[in-house]
Amino acid sequence: MNRKFKILLGAFGLMFVTISPNTYAQDANPIEGRWDMVITQNGEEKPSWLEIRHSGYSTLVGRFVYLNGSARPISEVKEKDGKFNFSIPPQWEQAKTNLEFEGKLEGDQLSGTLLYTDGKTYNWVASRAPNLPYTDNPKWGKPIKLFNNRNLDGWKALGDNQWVVESGVLKSPKSGANLVTDDTFMDFKLHIEFRYPKGSNSGIYLRGRYEIQIVDSKGLEPSDILFGGVYGFLTPNEMVAKDADEWQSYDITLIGNRVTIVANGSSIITDQIIPGITGGALDSNEGESGPFLIQGDHGPIEFRNIIVTPLVK
Repeated sequence: MNRKFKILLGAFGLMFVTISPNTYAQDANPIEGRWDMVITQNGEEKPSWLEIRHSGYSTLVGRFVYLNGSARPISEVKEKDGKFNFSIPPQWEQAKTNLEFEGKLEGDQLSGTLLYTDGKTYNWVASRAPNLPYTDNPKWGKPIKLFNNRNLDGWKALGDNQWVVESGVLKSPKSGANLVTDDTFMDFKLHIEFRYPKGSNSGIYLRGRYEIQIVDSKGLEPSDILFGGVYGFLTPNEMVAKDADEWQSYDITLIGNRVTIVANGSSIITDQIIPGITGGALDSNEGESGPFLIQGDHGPIEFRNIIVTPLVK
């Protein structure tokens, strides 16, 4: 072994000895984590969601979900004097000003204010999102038909109802109200069949909080906002959408916050964690059971064979 090689080897050895694994460790910040948020606007509680996490040594970044749209990236969460703040550009808001957040940690809850694009300031509070238990070997109960092929029994419209039942098919012929089940569910398998005209858009919300996107997408690259995506969060591994006006299907398993989606017979999302609620959620109470919601406020859509099989505890 020559002298230069010995010197070089010694230098590498010194580096490995002097650099501790803890050099790259990130000190946990108490505001980090996933938070179920409620924003009070004009007397109404708007479900939202916030995630704060480390990026590198010391920078805090995150994501935010509002009552509409997809998860929005937060480029930096800044801290000073026991408080934090961040700014987000508008997404679907008809304005050019940013959403400006300020907050603080009190106990195990965040609270603060939002300066919204309308120029008004609103209060918000957020609790840590719960750790939802997962069942490795689930035992399934009896399948339940959520749609009886005759009428809207078991469902209610959230607004002026445009939904009709014709020849055993549940139809929303035009944009209008969303439809939600009377019953609530926690962990389950869901089979649902749907059909849309060219260019239309809808979705199915699990527990009323997590939207699986239904949209005319054949021939497009997979995306978290297109066919089969968990809106704004999870992207399918392939695009399996059929032509518009063809019947299609989802078979969805949700246990805890882990979801598997089989679309038109192909597994497109397998046992993935849904980070938080999606835009348009009914509430942000992730630890509770919730109803199914189908969108009727975007475009024409038809459904049939809506069957849920609950997990038996």
